[in-house]
Amino acid sequence: MRLKAVGLIFLMPCILFAQSSVQQKVRSFRQSNEGKILQEFIGLLSIPNVASDTKNIRLNATSIMEMMRRRGLNPRLLEAKTSNVPPIVYAEWKTPGAKRTIDLYAHYDGQPTDPKQWTETTPWQPVFRTAALEAKGQIAATPTGPPINPEWRIYSRSASDDKAGVMAILTAFAAVKETGSAFSSNIKFVFESEEEAGSAHLGEIIQLNKELLEADAWIICDGPVHQSGKKQVVFGARGDLNVDVTIYGAKRPLHSGHYGNWAPNPAMRLAQLLASMKDREGRVTIAGWNDDVEPLGELELQAINEAPQYDEELKKQLGISLTEGAPRSLLELINLPSMNINGFASGDVGALARNVIPTTASAVLDLRLVKGNDHKRQFERLVNHIRNQGYLVLDREPTDDERSKQVMIAKVTARSGGYNADRTKMDLPIALSVVEAVQSTTSDKIVRLPTSGGSLPLSVITQNLRTVTVSVPIANYDNNQHAENENLRIQNLWDGIETFAALMTMRTP
Repeated sequence: MRLKAVGLIFLMPCILFAQSSVQQKVRSFRQSNEGKILQEFIGLLSIPNVASDTKNIRLNATSIMEMMRRRGLNPRLLEAKTSNVPPIVYAEWKTPGAKRTIDLYAHYDGQPTDPKQWTETTPWQPVFRTAALEAKGQIAATPTGPPINPEWRIYSRSASDDKAGVMAILTAFAAVKETGSAFSSNIKFVFESEEEAGSAHLGEIIQLNKELLEADAWIICDGPVHQSGKKQVVFGARGDLNVDVTIYGAKRPLHSGHYGNWAPNPAMRLAQLLASMKDREGRVTIAGWNDDVEPLGELELQAINEAPQYDEELKKQLGISLTEGAPRSLLELINLPSMNINGFASGDVGALARNVIPTTASAVLDLRLVKGNDHKRQFERLVNHIRNQGYLVLDREPTDDERSKQVMIAKVTARSGGYNADRTKMDLPIALSVVEAVQSTTSDKIVRLPTSGGSLPLSVITQNLRTVTVSVPIANYDNNQHAENENLRIQNLWDGIETFAALMTMRTP
């Protein structure tokens, strides 16, 4: 199978020439419309898009539907029966004689963010910088072009994760259509609105629209290219579950001088509890954490070995001298389940710091899962670990009676929207076609990975539909996704447009 894959990618000059012809037309279309593309993108980025913000998430959906109509599509909203759930924006394009149907997926919701943490800007007022902030990029006027410097960056929430995916897909469609190039598949556009909130209702919406959403494959546009800057195709994603943990002290704050060394400090106890979950090398110490990991196959291990090894360069960029899990590389470690502390809160720091013993301490844990893990079983392993540290574990606030009888109490609750990991075989015909199409857009050998470090609701899709998923990310790897100062390098948007145009016109086996 390995020889077959190589042959498909590298030994078909006529096919690659045809793809190259499409690429040239798409590039010419983009170069003639750069200013308009960026203006449309800025308009979409200007709408706040946290999934729980019902009013604004609906405005996003309306804006995307208008973008689709301008391109000749007939969009509709796919709603859940559950109330107050943001909708999926859907449209389709039928190609006469097509033997294959693909769903192109991106999401238009974004992570919550604190505007005060952004540098000189706010999350939903997009600005252009002449380079990355770390490279001292300066705020610049919105370019109207051409030419537009492709190294400039757009700073805005969801510029990279994942409105870039929406923009690249819809612009690629317009470019193929307007240049008279031939689509090779029936295309369905699926833009989700709840991915950053755990895709809690994606399965429900799919079940209500199963026939509509069936396809030979879902091609996912989310995430960054490889750290080397090379394009990549990823065949799986980690699962995810977020967990809230609260530790209790006294019922009211206490003076640290009068009561220190006497009243238990919940911040100290939580710090000790969290420290018990990993050893000094960063390995998770929760019993059974790695027991059900499904091993990678020969093709998958080969793909990791062939990928550029970028750990040393990343360490220099990030200012760290030692990584967890050493001597294993980053690409190896993302194929293991992880446990991360998203945040920790107790009392106050900085100018608001006071000499008190706080009443509670809380943390949000991020459990990343790989193929073979079950998110409910992993949660139970975490709960058992906390019990084994001597805690009474509750899923609610403790009563006064429980406080009087129990030395240590922890409230532990799983947030909604947890899901498992998923992985597609790398030698399936559709997988090879996707690799071939992406490879046709670049002279660099693309990176193929069995899974990404980030999470996507791929298992929700494949458990509800008879299909497979393949991810084709486009954002720059240093995009600050999920954090303040999120950004997108303009060239990555241009490359993404060409990549998805190639996928819309890729060869049918």
